[in-house]
Amino acid sequence: MIRVHVLGVALDASGQHIVLLEPLEGEAGEGRVLPIWIGSQEATSIVIAVEGARAPRPLSHDLITTLFEALDARVERVEVTRLDEGTFYAELTIVTPTGTQVLDSRPSDAIALAVRADAQLLVAEEVLDEAGVPADMVDLARDEEKLDEFRKFLDTVDPEDFEG
Repeated sequence: MIRVHVLGVALDASGQHIVLLEPLEGEAGEGRVLPIWIGSQEATSIVIAVEGARAPRPLSHDLITTLFEALDARVERVEVTRLDEGTFYAELTIVTPTGTQVLDSRPSDAIALAVRADAQLLVAEEVLDEAGVPADMVDLARDEEKLDEFRKFLDTVDPEDFEG
């Protein structure tokens, strides 16, 4: 497993959200970035957590974090374990009073929780080898305008916007 951090959230050319995971300095895979396509709500949740901001009302990942705290549980780590037919799979490891539990999770949800808990993020070396791209191919500066638009959206969004 390779330790990574969230480099950022970007938009691809078609407007789909991507979370970018980058190996920590000195880790295998350094110089590559793993892009994982995610939904807009998960992107919002990750950006809010990475920037240390708070939503006006708790988002789902905030609620789960609060539930873990109330149950004396904590997120220990998140592992992006495999890539199968274009779908990424992850495991969320939580420590509870009754022991350690490993839960199947979508990577986007697991990452949103890990960022809030300051938990370790890991990617299987095979996943980074298969889906990683050279870091210089990820031009965040080019997407800065789109990221600014997304941040402005976050500043103006109301909780009612997420009602079904």
